Amino acid sequence: MLFEYLRGISVFIFMMLFSSALIARPPNILLIYVDDLGYGDLSSYGHPVIRTPNIDNLANEGLRLTSFYAPSALCSPSRAGLLTGRHPYRTGIKSWIPHDSGVYLRSAEVTLAETLKAVNYQTAHIGKWHLNSDLGSKEEPQPTDQGFDYFYGHNAFQIPTNKNPVNIYRNGQALPEQKGYTADLYADEAIHWLNDRDPKKPFFLYLGMAEPHVTIENPDEYNAIYAQYTNGPIVPIRSETGGPAKDKLKPRGPGEYYANITYMDAQLGRVLDWLKDSNLAEETIVVFASDNGPVTSDWLRWFEVNAYGDTGGFRGRKHFLYEGGIRVPAIIRYPGLVKPGTTTDVPVVATDLFVTLTSIGGGDVPTDRSIDGVDISPVLAGGKLPERSILWALASVSDIEFALRKGSWKLLSDKRRIPVALFNLEEDPLEFFNLLEQNLDVVEMLSHELDRTLADILADPFRPNKEMRFRFSQ
Repeated sequence: MLFEYLRGISVFIFMMLFSSALIARPPNILLIYVDDLGYGDLSSYGHPVIRTPNIDNLANEGLRLTSFYAPSALCSPSRAGLLTGRHPYRTGIKSWIPHDSGVYLRSAEVTLAETLKAVNYQTAHIGKWHLNSDLGSKEEPQPTDQGFDYFYGHNAFQIPTNKNPVNIYRNGQALPEQKGYTADLYADEAIHWLNDRDPKKPFFLYLGMAEPHVTIENPDEYNAIYAQYTNGPIVPIRSETGGPAKDKLKPRGPGEYYANITYMDAQLGRVLDWLKDSNLAEETIVVFASDNGPVTSDWLRWFEVNAYGDTGGFRGRKHFLYEGGIRVPAIIRYPGLVKPGTTTDVPVVATDLFVTLTSIGGGDVPTDRSIDGVDISPVLAGGKLPERSILWALASVSDIEFALRKGSWKLLSDKRRIPVALFNLEEDPLEFFNLLEQNLDVVEMLSHELDRTLADILADPFRPNKEMRFRFSQ
C-alpha cells in the first residue's frame, strides 16, 4: 500500500514537471517507424547476433517497452492507426494498399502532423508513406495534403530493391533513380531538412525507414560483418514484373538480413548524432517503433526469400494476429522526463502515440470523432494505465481476422467472429495453450466486447463506405 502511494506521488510530481516543461517550450519530436522489424531483431531485445549499437544506446537513454503493439500486422493499416490515433478500420485502411487501387487515407482524417502543425510545428515526412495508391496522384491526398510541409520517400516497397530505388517522390513529383541505399538516402534527407528548418520553431519529423522490408541489398562491408551466416555468393532478389528468375531464389542464410538491420542502425545513428551535435538531443523526444511483426524464415511468397526476422519467440509473423505479428520493439527517449534505462510491460499501442505526442506538443486531440488511442504520459513516468480492451482486425492469409486483448486475456476469432482461441498472456505469452473451453465466461465477456467495438466502428460517421479487397502484399 505504501509503495503504491509513493509511486502515485512520484507520478503526480512527474506530471507537474511535465506540464511545466511544455509551457516553457514544446519539444521537438522525432518519430522513427521502421518496416517489418521483429520484436527480437535488436540486440537490446535479445538478438544474440545482430549489432544495433545506436538503437541500443537509445534504449539505454530512454524507456524500452516490452508490450508495445502495432495497430495491425500489416503496413498500411498500421500507419493509418499511428497517424490518426484511430483503429485502422475506422479510416477504411483495412489492409495494405496496392498501387493504383484508389484506396487512400481520407482528408477528413486528422493526422498527427496536422495537430502539431496547428501549434506552429514544422513538419516533414521522410521515408515510407503507403497511405495512398499513387504518390503522384492529384486526386488522392498526399503527405503534404495531410499536415506535412515536406515529403521525400516511397509507398509500398522499394523498387527494385533498397539500392538505387526508382520509385522515390518528393512533394508529389516522381524523381529519377536515387543513387544509394534507402537507409542513407533517408538519413541524408532528414539531416538536410533539419539543417534547413527554422530553428525558432519546434519540429516534427516522421522518419519511415524502409528497412528491413524485402527486397534488400547492402553495402559490401556490412555483408562482410555477417559473412559466416551467409551461404555462397550474394545474388540480390529484385522486385521484378512476374518475379525473378527461379534460379536466384536460393536460401542463403540470415547474413544479409542481419546486415540490413545493422546498416539501418548506422544511418539512424547519424540522425541521432546530428541531434547531439546540434545541441538538440535534450530538447527532442525520440520515439522508435516497428510497423508490424517481421517476415520470418517461414516464407509465404518468393520475395520473402532470405528474410529471417525474429519474433523473440512469439508465435506468428507479419500478416498474423498472434503476438509475433503485432508485438514489436519500441523505445521512447525524453531527456529529463523519462528515466534512462527503464523498461515497462504496460500494454501500449501505436495509436496511443497520436494522443500522447499531440498532447506533449500542446496540440488538440479531435473531439468530434472516436479516438482509440490514449495518453500514455503516466507510463513515461513509470506508472500504469487503466485496464482497457485493445482490438486488432485484419483480413489476411489467416482464418483469424480478429484479436482482442483485455488484461492478460487475448481472444482470437474468425471472420464470422466465432471464437477460435483464448490465451492467458501472463502465463502463456507464446500462445501455446488454448483455454477456450475452460473459460467460457471469459470468452463470452471478450466476445461481447469485440461485438460492441466493431459495431461502434461500423457506425463511425467518418468511416468511408468503399471497401478494399485483400491482396497479398510485400
